[in-house]
Amino acid sequence: MYKWLAILIILIPAAEIWGIIEMGRHIGGWPTFALLLLTGFAGAALARSEGRKVWLQAQRQMEAGQVPGRAMLDGLCVLAGGLLLMMPGFISDIVGVTLLLPITRPVYRLWLYRWLERKIRSGSFTIRRGPYRW
Repeated sequence: MYKWLAILIILIPAAEIWGIIEMGRHIGGWPTFALLLLTGFAGAALARSEGRKVWLQAQRQMEAGQVPGRAMLDGLCVLAGGLLLMMPGFISDIVGVTLLLPITRPVYRLWLYRWLERKIRSGSFTIRRGPYRW
């Protein structure tokens, strides 16, 4: 697993830099910089509004006595999408936007749910108690 993580740590930034250089070559340096700033600010605003919606949905479910499982998975998607949009690069921006949009988020939510289900069934998902004693 660490081998794959090391490969991703090298490949993802390299792909992002390549995308920025290519975009700069096509539209120019300053427009590329402005586009990166715009996606960062727009991503933060979209993450804030979608995060509020997910938070309210989780609160409603808890008040109704339900476990907010779907809302928690949506919250993870919104958090990941917001973080990806704040990172410089166009590939992370595309993935971040698709994580934030309510139209495409169910695809990620289903993928995340299936991944968690496989981890729990195989017994490789563990919850550890931190060093704090309550």
